Amino acid sequence: MFKEDFLHYIWKYKLFSTENLRSTLQETLEIINSGERNFNSGSDFFNAKLKIGDQLWAGNVEIHIKSSDWYVHGHEKDSNYDNTILHVVWQYDVDVHRKDNSVIPTLELKNYTQKDILDNYHQLFSSQDKWINCENDIKDVDKFQLTNWLERLYIERLEEKSKLIEQLLVSSKNDWEAVLFKMLAKNFGLKVNGDAFFNLANKLDYTIVRKQSNNLISLEALLFGQANLLADEIQDPYYINLQNEYSFLKSKFKLSHQIVTPFQFFRLRPNNFPTIRIAQLAVLFNKHQSLFSEIVSITDIQEMYKLFDISLASFWKTHYSFTSQSKKSSKKLSKSFVDLLLINTIIPFKFIYLKSIGKLNESEILEAIRQLKPEVNSIINKFDQLRITSKSALESQALLQLKNNYCINQRCLECIVGKSLIGK
Repeated sequence: MFKEDFLHYIWKYKLFSTENLRSTLQETLEIINSGERNFNSGSDFFNAKLKIGDQLWAGNVEIHIKSSDWYVHGHEKDSNYDNTILHVVWQYDVDVHRKDNSVIPTLELKNYTQKDILDNYHQLFSSQDKWINCENDIKDVDKFQLTNWLERLYIERLEEKSKLIEQLLVSSKNDWEAVLFKMLAKNFGLKVNGDAFFNLANKLDYTIVRKQSNNLISLEALLFGQANLLADEIQDPYYINLQNEYSFLKSKFKLSHQIVTPFQFFRLRPNNFPTIRIAQLAVLFNKHQSLFSEIVSITDIQEMYKLFDISLASFWKTHYSFTSQSKKSSKKLSKSFVDLLLINTIIPFKFIYLKSIGKLNESEILEAIRQLKPEVNSIINKFDQLRITSKSALESQALLQLKNNYCINQRCLECIVGKSLIGK
């Protein structure tokens, strides 16, 4: 069979013959406006306009597989359904009455829906072992439609990423600089240490970070100390200097690191050690003490790369941690790492900021993300095998949104690809 949302889809997009419609009571039926989808309590569509017989009606439309479902769901006892002017069903098996015992007109869709629509629906949802329902046909979808859909998906993904930023803004009383620090810290930790970095930044009063940002050793001591990475006995001048500086800061600002999430080193590449990432984060905020202002004013991606062109203190050029030495190297932020920061932090941050001040230009945001290379992961690789190749980070981000928010949740009827395949 099919789910009720398929009938919602058929009704909304009028995927049935609308000529010579008649209710189950043989009244003529004309759909002037099918109404707006209602996702709250009450009928499925509201503000519909219909002509039933010679009478013009305005009100709500309720949709079920069988008309008897009205009673199964207890709608006859719910005042939210009092304004229902039409009951749309696939199969009519019983009359439905209002409280005054008058019959609610019923439209039986199976008499007016083309067989092709049903066949396409069943074909799309037929197999349970597919990676995505449309994997055999997505490559044949109109490229213009698909491109526009991917742009919409990317904006949708930005909206979702904005939720955390908005929450942080509320808790920080709209301190954009503090929120930027927290979001960058989170993404400096990547997948393994993201929560630990975010916890570190979230539990640290940003006013202290701001005060120490003009002194690199103080800022490093603050971050390493709060990360609980200065508690060992290591006989190195740099390490001892950090310990002494942190001891001073801890006393001055009454700091505590007892609630900081532990950082992980195991199975990480040395360049991703939390010690290296913390050192890089400290240098970034020391070098750019007005980082927020710089980020929101830059429109050129190449200028953004220059912003993240930083060099670590001499100690870190020959170390990956406080005890592990390395061959001398600059340990700068790689282009691929900066790309991740731009994709996951900077562009979403600019999106919500420009939106908040009424200066959002979506085309500029789309142009910026198009300049970044697509991510490489198992989902993007699988889409590539299906001949949907990402040419930029816009496509890769959009495809992640498609897979995780639509395909996995079987939301094909809300997807341009699914709609195209069903209506072909």
